[in-house]
This record gives sequence, structure tokens and C-alpha cells, in this order.
Amino acid sequence: MEILLANPRGFCAGVDRAIDIVERAIDLFGVPIYVRHEVVHNRFVVDRLREMGAVFVDELDEVPDGATVIFSAHGVPRAVQLEAERRELQVFDATCPLVTKVHMEVKRYARDGREVLLIGHAGHPEVEGTMGQFDDSQGGRILLVETLEDVARLEVRDPGKLAFVTQTTLSMDDTARMVEALRARFPSLVSPRREDICYATQNRQDAVKGLVDRCEVLIVLGSVTSSNSNRLREIAESRGLRGYLVDGPEDLRREWFEGVQAVGVTAGASAPEVLVQAVVERLREWGGSLAVELEGRPEHVTFSLPLTLRRRGEASAPASREA
Repeated sequence: MEILLANPRGFCAGVDRAIDIVERAIDLFGVPIYVRHEVVHNRFVVDRLREMGAVFVDELDEVPDGATVIFSAHGVPRAVQLEAERRELQVFDATCPLVTKVHMEVKRYARDGREVLLIGHAGHPEVEGTMGQFDDSQGGRILLVETLEDVARLEVRDPGKLAFVTQTTLSMDDTARMVEALRARFPSLVSPRREDICYATQNRQDAVKGLVDRCEVLIVLGSVTSSNSNRLREIAESRGLRGYLVDGPEDLRREWFEGVQAVGVTAGASAPEVLVQAVVERLREWGGSLAVELEGRPEHVTFSLPLTLRRRGEASAPASREA
């Protein structure tokens, strides 16, 4: 059985930064360090940080006065930021800079009094954070749009003052169809200056699209709560392949690979490479060959850390960089 590895896969710059923020805060300030929600959607990562002394909470009322708290990579509503300021908590914001970009767009549209359509999934922390950044004091409002049926049912106040943004971890193909449908209904729809779906989501989806033509089964390393990991599995299923989303090798089932000549393996942006290699090892135990790394788009993106958390002598990286 041939084992094919998608490239790129696994951690993105935003996830690297978020994990680094938690680790460095623990190192500098000691434990406990409180983290609002899972800093990234991966069980392995969260469990490891918990073992280091991170305490994961759902809301700020679980954080003691004077404590250090970290906001997750998915971003938070403005009300949470204001509550932290009111209580004078020491805050390190691990929000991915690409999510922050969407927040800035929403704030700008709100100042213009526009209605904003957010394409995303209800209940996802990133969606809750983005919608919570909208200030309706100028008469605008923000609406969540999840499906093409939602587009057909939309009732807006003024089609001439309408804009859209998207969750950063969506399917590129599904989002393109949504935007096309929105533009058909609202030709004056204003779009972001740059695509909201992040570079890592795009690259990992492209890599899987190139992989599925060469395999019969796709294994995606990622937790069920990870939006971008679920989108990778859906690509396989849309091409008629069996796609499985697993947290690690313990979730694999040998019967999935009976009679299979080639299996593809990838990882969502929150899944570490150590899990990929553990899955490869299990597949090799079941008759897999040496893993073949496919060619893919190189990634050279970095995001700077909060100044307080940078190591002495560490150069300040730009907000983002891509070769």
C-alpha cells in the first residue's frame, strides 16, 4: 500500500504563533496561565499545554482577578476584550492576524453604516468573535450566511450599502459559489480588498485536490471541532473517496485499508507533524510502504509575537511575510 503525504500540511503560522504565546507566557509568568477557549482546535495540542499548566476556560468569569489570560487564535468579541480591560487582566491576544484582518474589515464597514454579510458556520468561535466586533451604532448590522438557501432568503435594508466578509477556514469552492450567488442578487456588493480565506487553508485544500486523484482513501489529522480539517475531509468525499478525520493513530481502523493500493495523508492547520508521523508508522505496520512526500507550494509566513513575550535579542518579525 502506497502512502502519499500532502504538502503543505499541518501547522500554519497563526497556529504556531498561538501555541508559542501560551508556552512563552507560562515560561515567563509561571502557572496557571488561563486561556479562553481552546487556543487552537486540536486535542493533542490542548492536552499538552494543559499538562504544562495552561487552564482552559469558557468565559472570563472563570479567570481570577489579576491573572494572565490568553485569547485563542479564533478571536473574541469586543465585549470580551472590554471585560478584560475593566477587570485589568493581563491579556495576550493570540488571535490569528488573518482573523484580525477580517475584524478590521467588519469595523470599517460598521463605521460606514453598511450591512455586512458574514459567510461562515454558526457556533464557530471565529464567527462569534467576528460578529461580536461589529458596532451597530452607525445603523448597520451584521448577518450570518451559511448556505445558498440563506442567500435566497436574505432580506436587506439597502442593497447599495452591502458588504461581505468570510470565515477564514472555509471551503474555497463552497465560498466561491456563495459569493457568486450573493453577487447575482446584489450586484453592488462590496468585497474585501484581499481574500479572507487564509493562505494556509487555500494551500492545504489545493494540496488535497492534487492528492485525491492518486489515492483511494484520505486520512485527515484533525479534531472534529476544526473547521479547516473538516473541509479537507469533505474534498475527498466530494470526489467519491472515503475520507476519515482522526485525532491520531489510535482512531485508525484496519478494515479501512483492506484492498487499498494507495492512501493519502494530510493534516489540518492545527495538527502537529508528530501525529502525521505516528499515523504513517501505524500504516506501515499494516503493510504500507515508505511514505512519499508530494510536491507542494512552499510556505514562508511568520507572524510576530507580542513584544513582552519575545526572547531577549530576538528580532522583530513583520506582521506577516510570504515568499
